[in-house]
Amino acid sequence: MSFMDNSSRGKVFQIQVRDYFEKKYGTGFEMEKKIPIGDPPKLHRFDIVNLEKKIGIECKRYTWTEAGNVPSGKIGTVNEAAFYLSFLPDDYEKYIVMSYSFNLKRNESLAQYYYRNNRHLLGKTKVAEFDLQTGQFRIIG
Repeated sequence: MSFMDNSSRGKVFQIQVRDYFEKKYGTGFEMEKKIPIGDPPKLHRFDIVNLEKKIGIECKRYTWTEAGNVPSGKIGTVNEAAFYLSFLPDDYEKYIVMSYSFNLKRNESLAQYYYRNNRHLLGKTKVAEFDLQTGQFRIIG
């Protein structure tokens, strides 16, 4: 699978998550929105944002490895997303939305695994999973 395949699949996931949030909140969301964060402020591009409702979302379409192991490098990028979300003002709703990927051997989804092992890094950021096949959205924590 080429990088472009992964990139376009991630974009499809991002669009589906945006569509879910637009339907849930009854308002539009912008993709790839730059917002100033930090001190001094520097622009950071968030995956999905609604400035009016103050909602920031980072999307991650990751799966377990073929052998059923943790994709360690990708977990690091989820932590990076949590880090950037932590700089949004406290009145923002903050989400990391991961694609649904279940591991029978571990009896948990990747989002559940991530939350269980990294919730100490999240503050008020919510971890959720979105199932591309069913369109179901579930908050993990």
